[in-house]
Amino acid sequence: MIMVIRQVYIAYMGSLPKNDYSPLAHQQSILQEVVENSSPSELITRSYKRSFNGFAAKLTEKESQKLASMEGVVSVFPSRIYKLHTTRSWDFMGVRENVKRVPRVESDVIVGVIDSGIWPEAESFAGEGFGPPPKRWKGDCDGGKNFTCNNKLIGARFYKWEDSDLALSASDTQGHGTHTASTAAGNQVNNVSFLGLAQGNARGAVPSARIAVYKVCWEEGCNSEDILSAFDDAISDGVDILSVSLGAEVVDEYAVDPIAIGAFHAMQNGILTSQSAGNNGPEQGTLASVAPWILTVAASNTDRKIIDKVVLGDNTTFVGRAINPFVMKKKLPLVEQDTAAKDGNIVFYQSSDQGSDALSYGADGIIVQDDDQSKEYCVNYPLPASLLTTIDAKRVESYMTSTKNPVATISKSEAVKDANAPTVVSFSSRGPNTITRDILKPDITAPGTNILAAWSPVAPPTVSSDARSVKYNMMSGTSMSCPHVTGAAAYVKTFHPDWSPSAIKSALMTTAFNLNATRNPDAEFSYGAGHIDPVKAVNPGLVYDALEGEYIKFLCSIGYTSDKVKLVAGNDTGCPKNFRGSVKDLNYPSIISLVAKANFSRTVTNVGVANSTYKATVTSPSNLKISVEPNVLAFKTLNEKQSFVLTVSTTSKDNQIKSASLVWSDGVHTVRSPIVVSLQPIASRVIS
Repeated sequence: MIMVIRQVYIAYMGSLPKNDYSPLAHQQSILQEVVENSSPSELITRSYKRSFNGFAAKLTEKESQKLASMEGVVSVFPSRIYKLHTTRSWDFMGVRENVKRVPRVESDVIVGVIDSGIWPEAESFAGEGFGPPPKRWKGDCDGGKNFTCNNKLIGARFYKWEDSDLALSASDTQGHGTHTASTAAGNQVNNVSFLGLAQGNARGAVPSARIAVYKVCWEEGCNSEDILSAFDDAISDGVDILSVSLGAEVVDEYAVDPIAIGAFHAMQNGILTSQSAGNNGPEQGTLASVAPWILTVAASNTDRKIIDKVVLGDNTTFVGRAINPFVMKKKLPLVEQDTAAKDGNIVFYQSSDQGSDALSYGADGIIVQDDDQSKEYCVNYPLPASLLTTIDAKRVESYMTSTKNPVATISKSEAVKDANAPTVVSFSSRGPNTITRDILKPDITAPGTNILAAWSPVAPPTVSSDARSVKYNMMSGTSMSCPHVTGAAAYVKTFHPDWSPSAIKSALMTTAFNLNATRNPDAEFSYGAGHIDPVKAVNPGLVYDALEGEYIKFLCSIGYTSDKVKLVAGNDTGCPKNFRGSVKDLNYPSIISLVAKANFSRTVTNVGVANSTYKATVTSPSNLKISVEPNVLAFKTLNEKQSFVLTVSTTSKDNQIKSASLVWSDGVHTVRSPIVVSLQPIASRVIS
């Protein structure tokens, strides 16, 4: 007997047809043609039918290939596992407690979070003082057993893994989703800390906004078919902004990337999706989020630096970095990693370690040699710990070998000012965009280090064997920077409820402040347009708006057939006849040239004041020649559009990244676009 091996594949069928149409019936019908000897209803694991069209089903590889060739199917791809991209930060960006707000409108904004669920009992999500959910809200509180929503946390859904024996609930047992949701839109909660560290008031950017959560991530990871289900529901439920702090290890072409697919249909419905860039830096070309309709977020530090100190028996002191709330009252024996008797000792590790082993065999502390010299972020450990630079660690090792009974102590962490902040942290994934090189990614950077936010008390604060229970935790990752941008986008939307996703995105990008290139050697490939400035983004002056039609032309320009575009867009237009458009002319707020000379067409919309005149200023190195035609734009009315052409040329033949900028200013507003010239050949990454 031959065993039939099936795995879950996703069939993406584009937008829902606008006529009288039964999605599930059609999905089962075409699946029946592929699996003639099986029942489609037994094979389908997900049906996407609320906001876009498609399904997930158990298929053989041969069946998936047959399905992919059928009319009405955009793409077929195997489901795989996606990973989570694992206070003071809002003050650092100027969003202080007394910042200008529009409370009534803010309370009408719904932030959707696709993550590992939420801890509904956390104070950050308490419903006291909130009125009923917005009337347009169409979602449910389907959080499972013992899960209760309120007028702050207005919606919850979860998507179980196949054959999962996990508790079926939207409650967060990992802490990640609780952390990201509270960062974006949590209530203000006063006098919180992580076990006494980083004490202050925790809040999101829009504490009066509502939250809806979609749990797609479990201990095993996050499945593609569940991610698409979450987008399908969130769009139909009526969220305004979506936050997605997860991604794949390798980037996929848009039609086989569930986040890119879901975000496209979110864009169609006026919803902006922000996504974390990934934690695979500092190598170039490591981004997991590159779709132009997504706001891709890198991670940078804030001016609050967490340090602790190692003091040896001879009183030599080293400054390390770790989130260490423990108080060590005396110096303890200092031993090598491979020493058998470790109970009651401080263990010295010559390579990276998270502390699980040391905790299991009763060590009282660890000192870790850390080859990452950046020092921009800390690691949270389950016991007293300190990460030392390679040079300092070698000095500790020398002390151990030259001393008969070496001892040391590790101090409790403290916060100090970092005058060099912000800089992009080493773990943050870098560009260039390896799917469409003509789109500069990431888009922006935001705080992603040592972020204090709400936590699930049933989730370990560090490694799985850490038995401590906390209500607030400090975390680092692009997962932490993404909800900062989500919250900032929601904040901008409270002032401009009618703005499109791309207008909000443009406002955030063109008002971002540029970072120091010396301290960020990958320049725009690490931070995009720069560091987010939410308050300034409320009044950007001009925006680069791109509605659905712009993205349709973009898909045509990268080789999508007219028939495929019709399916994706859900209309009968497809690609314009004899289309000769170029990717580089997508109305994007940033510009990248891959050749020695190129022209870029852009259109800006006046959202500042009616009668205004903007003049162009270009800043560039001597080996770049950049011109703008026209270089003066005169507007008579609000929402008036004006177009210009920017020409970039260089005689330099080296492969160095060349950075420049275009600024439109009327004397009040500064509308900045980064310009990058990159002639270096980029090796293609593996696409799975």
